Order: sequence, then C-alpha cells, then structure tokens
Amino acid sequence: MSPHKTPTYWSALVSLRRLGFLPVALLTATALTACSTETVEADDAKPTATAPAPAPAPGSTSPSGAPGGTPQEAGLPLVDAIGAIPVAAEKRTGYERDSFKHWIDEDGDSCTTRAEVLLAEAVTAPAQGARCSLSGGSWLSYYDEVEVTDARKLDIDHMVPLAEAWDSGAYGWTPERREAYANDLGSDRSLVAVTAKTNQGKADRDPAQWMPPAESATCTYLVDWTATKLRWALAMDEDEKAALLRLAEPCADSVVEYEAAS
Repeated sequence: MSPHKTPTYWSALVSLRRLGFLPVALLTATALTACSTETVEADDAKPTATAPAPAPAPGSTSPSGAPGGTPQEAGLPLVDAIGAIPVAAEKRTGYERDSFKHWIDEDGDSCTTRAEVLLAEAVTAPAQGARCSLSGGSWLSYYDEVEVTDARKLDIDHMVPLAEAWDSGAYGWTPERREAYANDLGSDRSLVAVTAKTNQGKADRDPAQWMPPAESATCTYLVDWTATKLRWALAMDEDEKAALLRLAEPCADSVVEYEAAS
C-alpha cells in the first residue's frame, strides 16, 4: 500500500465500496494504483425493539433482510439513528456460540457465508477453485488499514458480535432467526473481512469497550454498528449509548441507512 495515501483516502474508499457506490472493478483499479480460507473469528448480544427503517441511497446495495424487510425513504443522521435504538439491560444468561449456526452454504453453490464475504469484499478478486477454495486476491481491512493477500489471514467479523447480539435481544429469538443473523448477506454492513488480529482484539466488545485502531475507521464503524443494531431491532445498554454519542461527535455528516430484517 502506498505510504502516501492518507487515512482519509482509505476511509472514503472503503465507505464508498461498503455503501455500494463504488463498483468492485473501480475499487480494484484504484487500489492497484495506490498499492503499486478458513479461520474462525474471535467475535462472539440485548431485548428487541423495532425502529423505522430508512432505505439505501440510490445506487447502493439494497439489503434483502432475513428473510425480508421494508425500506423507508431516507437515512437518519448518525446521532438520530443512535437515539432510535432502545436502551435496555444486557442479558448474557444462556449464551452459547453454537446458538448461532454460521458459515452455512445457503444457496448451495459450495461457497459458505465466509467465502461469500471474501468474494464480495475482495479488492483484487481471488481465484476460485473446487468447493469454493480461494487463492490469491487482496483485501483491505478497514479496521486497521492493512492490505491482506492471504484469505486465511482474514476473519469474518460479525459487526455486532454474536454474544453482544444475544445480550441485546437475540436470546429471545428462534434458532432460525439466529442463523439468519449469523449469515446475514443481505446487508454489506453485517459481516466484514478484517485482519485476525483486530477481530480477536475486538472479541465480543461493544464500542464502549473497543473501537478500530485506525482513526479513519471511526465514523464508518459507528455507522455500521448502528445500522446493524437497527436492522435487527437490537437494544443497547447505557454505557454503549453514551460511548456511541461521544464517539459520533466528529461524524456530523454520517448518515445511517438500513433495511429492517423481519
């Protein structure tokens, strides 16, 4: 990666790609100019409530929900979106990671959810072999602005970790809904390919306890976190809300767009 590219450059590039405004081919060309498969991630949630769901902006990827959702007409400013998340005490009792069946092959094409995310987020597309084995390719881990050229060194992070989702309301879900959450390919924000180091550092912590090390990632991460909570009608605790509002102060122009999962 070119040392001359600033964090702001990479933040804008990743944000455009994740919002669907930048085609993969263009992202690839840009990244190549700037920069002359199976591991288990460490992430592992609060009571449900439903908030109005704005639609993705024109040209962005429209999430399908799990199994569906109804988009609204516009996004919410980040601070307003945070305010739309209900506050409730966490409930960890009964949590087991296996309660969320993940890395399934939903469409039967031999590519698990993990592989689907890697294919979707690749800056340079990897070669795809038998049973969806991946080789080559490159990725940008936006948490720490690290370029990765070996898919085995990437984890697929659940934006809101599974344990945090349980605490926030998933404890009352059916197994089918928890499976849909753990394999949510309907939104670009729900799952993200990042370095194993940052994913393991994050573990099951919320933004009151952990934020990405790259300063350029702050606003994107807060938008992704907030959108995921709203999409899945998850709650937050008081410490989490206070941290989100404090961290969001420099992100006045950030807008949260999501589609509610049903």
